[in-house]
Amino acid sequence: MRTIYLDLGMGAAGDMLTAALLELLPAEEQEKLLADMNSMGIPNVEIVRECVPKNSIIGSRMRVTIHGEEEGENIGCQHHHHVSMQDVEAIIDNLATRQEVKEDILAVYKIIAEAESRAHGAPVSEIHFHEVGMMDAIADVASVCLLMHTLAPARVIASPIHVGSGHVHSAHGILPVPAPATAYILEGVPIYGGKIKGELCTPTGAALVKYFADAFDDLPVMTVQAVGYGFGKKEFEQMNCVRAFLGEIWEHANPMFGGKVSSSADAFENETAPDISNGQVVELVCNIDDMTGEEVGFACERLLASGAREVFTVAAQMKKFRPGIVLHVIADAWREEEMARRIFALTTTIGVRSSATKRYVLERMEETVRTPLGEVRRKMCSGYGVERNKWEYDDLAAIGREHGMSVREVQEALDAAEAEG
Repeated sequence: MRTIYLDLGMGAAGDMLTAALLELLPAEEQEKLLADMNSMGIPNVEIVRECVPKNSIIGSRMRVTIHGEEEGENIGCQHHHHVSMQDVEAIIDNLATRQEVKEDILAVYKIIAEAESRAHGAPVSEIHFHEVGMMDAIADVASVCLLMHTLAPARVIASPIHVGSGHVHSAHGILPVPAPATAYILEGVPIYGGKIKGELCTPTGAALVKYFADAFDDLPVMTVQAVGYGFGKKEFEQMNCVRAFLGEIWEHANPMFGGKVSSSADAFENETAPDISNGQVVELVCNIDDMTGEEVGFACERLLASGAREVFTVAAQMKKFRPGIVLHVIADAWREEEMARRIFALTTTIGVRSSATKRYVLERMEETVRTPLGEVRRKMCSGYGVERNKWEYDDLAAIGREHGMSVREVQEALDAAEAEG
């Protein structure tokens, strides 16, 4: 599955997201995409990419100028006025880009407008934006939306967002970090503060991440194809950047992941799990004493179908000396939350315990062998100085039924035939 992972350990801002995503494109496509950004027709706006070194790392920094000046610079008073959400909608409607990109731009900007409305206690129709800041934000939002459509990930995963700490100076006075509008946008999103003083996550960055991210988690097991560094303008004791990864989590059999991914665990029902070998997994465990054997069996079957690596039960004594089972589910670490939801949906448990662990596995292969009893599949494993193989049970059972033999008799006959050559 084509996936973008956003490392937001230094927060999120529109220009930083733009720079990081732009670097995920092949070098020959980056300049074309930059030209496409500038040809969208955002009034009086020019978007420039600068390659800059930071801590011996080369990354990109975006400069958005309005009338030749960046936000925060000495903008002439002739440009210092405010515009309404209706003006913003008109600008977006007139952009020279695909309709689906326009729809995403408008949706993201509405998230910002609604948060500003809540922060100021006024209807969205009465919210007004400073012209320079608004044009800068539209440029950032439009650029990220265009990049997301160009990169076309099936899934976007983001880390929890570092929002910074302390206070920030604004046109409305000194405000706490995260600023009120940003805090409203980030409702439902995992965030954290820290020792770094300052605003690390802007309203624009927060809205973009909230709109495009399908999940918030640690970096999943993935085959990385490209890495992008998007640097911010401010200097902190820690490198100020958004880092983006583009790669594959797995090739799935069901092409259900076009566009936004459903958060429902049912979305994973028809996928073929990736053959990830050594790596980080989680073990989800719960106690059950009020389900029938048939119900437990069905739950185990559906959990495996949902993408669990292993599912098994252990008999145990529960409260009041009742017999019960302990259900164990092994899953890829990045699927922890979805698998927990699935356990709650399929069982009567009211609590699931989770622990992270690593696993080591042998490399597995399968071959089909022609034998006197017909074609039989054989599984082979190797690694860590070990080699072993075994006949496929389903094939042994089919031969046993056909010839009136036990599974062990079929296996012994195959082993003998192979030994004779």
